Amino acid sequence: MRHLIILILSILSIHLSYSQINELGVFLGGSNFIGDVGATDYISPNQIAFGGIYKWNRSKRHSYRASIIFSELKGIDTKSHDQKRIQRGYDFSNKILEVSLGFEFTFLDFDLHSGQKIGTPYLYTGISTARHNNYYFLNDVQTSENTKSWAYGIPMALGYKASFIDNIILGIEIGARYTFSDNLDGSAPKNASRQQYNFGNLNNNDWYMFSGITLTYTFGENPCYCPGY
Repeated sequence: MRHLIILILSILSIHLSYSQINELGVFLGGSNFIGDVGATDYISPNQIAFGGIYKWNRSKRHSYRASIIFSELKGIDTKSHDQKRIQRGYDFSNKILEVSLGFEFTFLDFDLHSGQKIGTPYLYTGISTARHNNYYFLNDVQTSENTKSWAYGIPMALGYKASFIDNIILGIEIGARYTFSDNLDGSAPKNASRQQYNFGNLNNNDWYMFSGITLTYTFGENPCYCPGY
């Protein structure tokens, strides 16, 4: 019984010390919009995206992750490959502030205390919400409704991260956001009195993409099984 208690305490000690491994850093890249206005290319950044990111490395294979990213979504019909959109000639821009929470899963063990250069592909998913302005098109011109909304969605990202210099982790990531909104581009006005201005495919919601790099600093105590602890 005594040996069992010692074993349990040892496991808890390892778990608790590893759970203190944190990453804090920045995201820098670009965004592009996929909806009823503009081009429909999946990965075609046309605006700057930047923000902050935090990770709590729960184990060598997964992390809890939070981020705040600012960008401006922009769509221009004349840059589309769709002749109907080119003839229509709409364009819009909408500044967003996205908050995202979720899980990051690595394909390989990502032990920040190994003392070696390490790297692994990873997947990220969770929930997101983006604060944006509401618009509609009046006489073919983007017109503000003077209100704001939150567009909730599901983030899906694929990336690769690796130890870089000392406690710095460098990552490259491409992420899609499926939203439960169809009005980031003004194609489905929120105000009921303006719903006659709806256009596009009302059965498809809006998407937007973030492509870029992450640079994070790691800090926290080494787990007790590591040299130097």
